[in-house]
Amino acid sequence: MYDPRVKFARHLVLVVAFAAGTASAQQYRWVDEKGRVNYSDTPPPASAKSVQKMKLQGYAVGAQPSYELSQAMKSSPVTLYSHPDCKELCQMARDVLNKRGVPFAEVSAVDAAKLEELKKVSGGVSVPVLVVGAQVETSISTEAYNRVLDYAGYPRAGVARPRSQAAPASAPAAEKP
Repeated sequence: MYDPRVKFARHLVLVVAFAAGTASAQQYRWVDEKGRVNYSDTPPPASAKSVQKMKLQGYAVGAQPSYELSQAMKSSPVTLYSHPDCKELCQMARDVLNKRGVPFAEVSAVDAAKLEELKKVSGGVSVPVLVVGAQVETSISTEAYNRVLDYAGYPRAGVARPRSQAAPASAPAAEKP
């Protein structure tokens, strides 16, 4: 028996597959014989001048941070203070940030200058310490980290694309706090 819905569904799958393939196709820029600049996803003719292969995937929908994330990053940048000896607790802080898609700087307090910076920021040398804009979070819990990120306007987990920022490489002769 003929079912037009099945035919439509098959056709839709083919169209979506084709569109996905062309969305990531190679892009070209070249100048034609009349001096006009051209852009296309097909290779230019042999007579083309100044041929360049373009990488446009960074401009695809979803590749850019959301407005909410951009505003939060601008008004409340995030810094995580850690130490190479801080394994599970510092990784928990990274996991919260990565799951929410929050870009962050990580300062590994391994030398006197960074330890002094940590003392100025938090009043002590215990890590992890999460700084979100002007807010300093010294409580070590997922709830505390999420609360300070919410307050700063960062999108909740699942809204922004998750990240996978890892711990910084440890120095060979790191001082211990």
